[in-house]
Amino acid sequence: MQIEIRSVHFKTDKKLDEFIEEKVSKLSQYYDGVINSEVSLKVANGESAENKITEIRLSIPGNDLYAKKQSKSFEEATDDACEALRRQLVKHKQKLRKI
Repeated sequence: MQIEIRSVHFKTDKKLDEFIEEKVSKLSQYYDGVINSEVSLKVANGESAENKITEIRLSIPGNDLYAKKQSKSFEEATDDACEALRRQLVKHKQKLRKI
């Protein structure tokens, strides 16, 4: 699976890139049909401490799965988004089996 990481208005460090790639690549073990993924990292404007946003879009045959999570750190937001996508992949796989 090809993983594309984009950060808006800042540069990510290698450690964060490796963390994201590791988390997102694990999603392919739940469904083999994942073609590629796009990860967008943003910092939200505002006074809140939870201003880090991670958006992940997984391309699978037929449609895309999407998750957007906001948290105190990019690692935590990525964890939450990957968990949401994992649930979506399992649900999608179950639908395919019923057909």
